[in-house]
Amino acid sequence: MTTIFDTHAHYDDAAFDADRAELLDALPGKGVVGVVNCGCSPASCETTLALAEQYPWIHAACGIHPEDCEAFGDVGSLRARMLPFWQHKKCVAIGEIGLDYHYEIDKPTQIAFFRAQLAASLELHLPVIVHDREAHGDTMDLLREYRPQGVLHCFSGSAEMAREAVRLGLYIGFGGAVTFKNARKPLEAAAAVPLDRLLLETDCPYMAPVPYRGKRCDSTMIPLAAEKIAALHGISADELLGIAHRNALRLFGIHAGS
Repeated sequence: MTTIFDTHAHYDDAAFDADRAELLDALPGKGVVGVVNCGCSPASCETTLALAEQYPWIHAACGIHPEDCEAFGDVGSLRARMLPFWQHKKCVAIGEIGLDYHYEIDKPTQIAFFRAQLAASLELHLPVIVHDREAHGDTMDLLREYRPQGVLHCFSGSAEMAREAVRLGLYIGFGGAVTFKNARKPLEAAAAVPLDRLLLETDCPYMAPVPYRGKRCDSTMIPLAAEKIAALHGISADELLGIAHRNALRLFGIHAGS
């Protein structure tokens, strides 16, 4: 039986406003057994937790995304403001956090927020969900320094970077990008990751796989990425979905069926 666990989604995004309830109600009947919905700001952490409270199979990650850190304000207030989110019973990770050097966002500010949230993850024994866009060097430096548990989501680095992340004890998340025509690098990385450290995700509503690229993504599309990755490891897509499901439960401390 297909068991889809989506380790990175944004179902509170406005792209789902028109049919969110209808879509989410239908997902379990289509093989989706779990979702980690990721908050990126205080406002989206609230909506993420509201979804997690409404749907037993949705779990929350709460954090300040690098694109949201300047709007957040003083990093010194981060712990006090975020602690109620992190201590919520449905919060299974600190995320989405990390570094994004694609946009003109002050790098020292990004690094300060990433550091503060990595430190909180160690204090609270919560894994992290790491966003790394065009910031591989600084991201890996900080992960080497703090050694958190967690996942590098929507992985865009090299196969060697993936191997080093695994040596640090991290998981690697792959999604629709492995189906793109220019997917040589993601596929090389996916082949390099041991099966017990591999997670599947959508980043929905973004990153829809081929043949849905450019359209709104949802968790039912994960098997398309699973087929590509499973072929690299010589197993079936259903086997890979089951392995990735068990990996997600282990990383996020979720009991099967909860």
